[in-house]
Amino acid sequence: MMGQKSLNQMIKENFSLLSPGQKKVAEFFIQHVNEAALLTAYQVGRKVGVSETTVIRLAYALGFSGFSQMQEKLRSDWLVSKYPHSEERETSPMKEFSESKLFTKVIDQEHQLLQQLMEQLDTNEVWRAVEEIIQADRIYIGGFGSSYSAAHWLYYTLKQMRENVFVSSPTGFMPEDLLELTDRSAVVVFSFPRYRRESAKLVKFASQQAAKIISITNRQLSPIGQISDITLTTEEKMDSDHHSIASVIILLEVLIAAIQHRDIEKISKRQKKLEQLYTDHELFLE
Repeated sequence: MMGQKSLNQMIKENFSLLSPGQKKVAEFFIQHVNEAALLTAYQVGRKVGVSETTVIRLAYALGFSGFSQMQEKLRSDWLVSKYPHSEERETSPMKEFSESKLFTKVIDQEHQLLQQLMEQLDTNEVWRAVEEIIQADRIYIGGFGSSYSAAHWLYYTLKQMRENVFVSSPTGFMPEDLLELTDRSAVVVFSFPRYRRESAKLVKFASQQAAKIISITNRQLSPIGQISDITLTTEEKMDSDHHSIASVIILLEVLIAAIQHRDIEKISKRQKKLEQLYTDHELFLE
């Protein structure tokens, strides 16, 4: 049973079945227990020289539900070997102390992400994206899986500001929706780990239509960032596997503010018409 075997035993029993990359990660876990117990999957991958996905797949290969469960097993094994009765001595106050730190940790992590977002922001790239969006005859926004929430936020906001804005579904896009794209169109693609194949397919299809590709991703050299005309990033200098929706929305807020600044007259006219429409149809409570 998984619970009765140590992680080392599980690795040894399955070692011959692992890929070369997974073997490198497994050896790191055995040889550097203290360090591996504290690192994220992304950080382990960087240490070993493999992708974050390879680290996660090792966990699956050993029968765990994910990296976190495998790491908890490693920590448990380490505690038992160092303090044989540690599980018996765990007290409720210690658990409460750990839980009290949880919210602080999350907020600190978000603060670090937003701080480095400000430091890394390439204003020239932002203004290039702004001009492409303002001048575009059509804008198509693609976001799949967890990225869809940010894509829909941008879609809804841009619809208040201009016409001919379209958005994908969370699971994919219809080629028919891209048929009218031209060399004057812009396609905004959201792509964050784990990267979805639909994003690459959308970029390929839109590029064939000669549309300008604007990617919003975690780093310049992400799969979609590499092949985009303009790449806006959220976590370029962050040594973490934490991907925050907060940093994505803040980046979009910056983009929207810049669009409003450059195209204020046209946007104001559209918003006045919208407000009249909302009033006529009594869409809002106040």
